[in-house]
Amino acid sequence: MNAVFPGSFDPITSGHMDVLTRAARIFDHVTVTVMHNARKQGRHLFTLDERLEILREATAHFPNVSVDSFGGLLVDYMARQETGSVIVRGLRAVSDYEYELQIAHLNRQIGDAETVFIMAATRWSFVSSSMVREIASYGGNVSEMVPRASASALRRKHADVYEEREAELQAQTAGS
Repeated sequence: MNAVFPGSFDPITSGHMDVLTRAARIFDHVTVTVMHNARKQGRHLFTLDERLEILREATAHFPNVSVDSFGGLLVDYMARQETGSVIVRGLRAVSDYEYELQIAHLNRQIGDAETVFIMAATRWSFVSSSMVREIASYGGNVSEMVPRASASALRRKHADVYEEREAELQAQTAGS
């Protein structure tokens, strides 16, 4: 049985990687799919191509994982997959469950697509892409919250902020 793990992955976090690692053990093949919406263009930190590259680098060690992208309804993407493929969604908290349950019901109703939920490990329950982006925008250390590919991409994206923060920290250390 195959699975599709959809999301915006802006960027992929350690929580996403945790869910993906377990999904890759359960399913024969997992396709990590960056869902993109033309109406949300400009709201992402990383372009679609950047997100795909980050994902390819972060998932390269998985023999049964591939990376793809799709613009449109997830159920339309699922209709193109092998029969019996399921949607995998990660859950961090009860609040995620309420939202994801509604989406899962809609996907089943309009596209007969089944959803399997995998709970993220407790240590990642507080990590979200939006929080990671916020911390990185101030030059904060997110290396524990994201795979190396995401951390490198965030440092490149916010290079000026990281350089400024490192200079401030060095000045503080020198003054101590």
